[in-house]
Amino acid sequence: MSVAEIQARISDIEARIAQFSGTVAAQATKTTASVSSVASKASSSVSSDFADLLSTSGSGASGIVNRGLRTLSSGDTGEKLLAAAKQYTGTAYKWGGTTPSGFDCSGLIQYAAQQIGVHLPRTAAEQATVGTEVPSLAEAKPGDLVVLENGHHIGIYVGDGKMLHAPKTGDVVKISKVWETPMTIRRLGTSAATTAAGVGVAAATLLSGLATPDTSSYVRPASLSSASSTASKSAPYEAAFTAAEAKYGLPSGLLKAVAKQESGFNANARSGAGATGLMQFMPATAKSLGIDPKDPFASIDAAGRYLGQNLTKFGSVSLALAAYNAGPGNVSKYGGIPPFTETQNYVKKITADLGSAA
Repeated sequence: MSVAEIQARISDIEARIAQFSGTVAAQATKTTASVSSVASKASSSVSSDFADLLSTSGSGASGIVNRGLRTLSSGDTGEKLLAAAKQYTGTAYKWGGTTPSGFDCSGLIQYAAQQIGVHLPRTAAEQATVGTEVPSLAEAKPGDLVVLENGHHIGIYVGDGKMLHAPKTGDVVKISKVWETPMTIRRLGTSAATTAAGVGVAAATLLSGLATPDTSSYVRPASLSSASSTASKSAPYEAAFTAAEAKYGLPSGLLKAVAKQESGFNANARSGAGATGLMQFMPATAKSLGIDPKDPFASIDAAGRYLGQNLTKFGSVSLALAAYNAGPGNVSKYGGIPPFTETQNYVKKITADLGSAA
């Protein structure tokens, strides 16, 4: 959280606190200056000054600050987080899930953190900024946050090169091997980043009426940004494309080219025929593959698996693409790319993007 954002939140808090006591406003001004200074010096005085200010209001805000800031500075926060999360081993994955009825990766971590009195941001990308960075997996400790897939997946390190996480649609919370070099590893503790995150949570909680923050609007990102360039639109999925291509033996760039043609990298796309999501699966195909087509990362993996199967079956990328578009039955029926204008144009566009005669 930036200094400007912290100051904006504090300004709002000042006005609210003023309703409790006519003397608080002057103290709030002093605290605003303190927060600005602390954000640049990484001093722990933000926690105490902010908590002291709110405690003078006679409200329950001081307790919120204690939970939002001071708990994060505990040396064993990571171990407590891991222990809390392990209770949900076996819980079904649910995209956007934030409760024991179903978790996505960041939902699991946020919920477990709440159980130990720590408030973390909702998404994996936001959680990837809290705490202090650990240089490498070799230096990670149980309880550290492990961020993978270019910031789109997160788990809790358990040791021995493994992590606890909520993997994907159709799976459950479990311990798995860390399958790639983490984008970052974060350790919760006494850091400016953790303190700033706590200030933001405490401020937002106060402004929402001293209630637990409503997380219903925070879901794992499903749609792309409005940036006009293809590169920026595809950026959230680059790591997933590469991983699936390697996993299923596909040419580099194939899945990205398919996603561009199918949905323009729009994970919320829906065709007139009923195809859904980033990779545009029809309901029956998605069901046969065991995935939720609205989950872009599950869809990328499933698309890689499906294209890999058809590549093995038909022996060429062009025919695998034709099967993806028109169905493998039609490729077998016509002994090659079906004579459908849509399918023939589809194959030509993708192979051109791929830069291969396939």
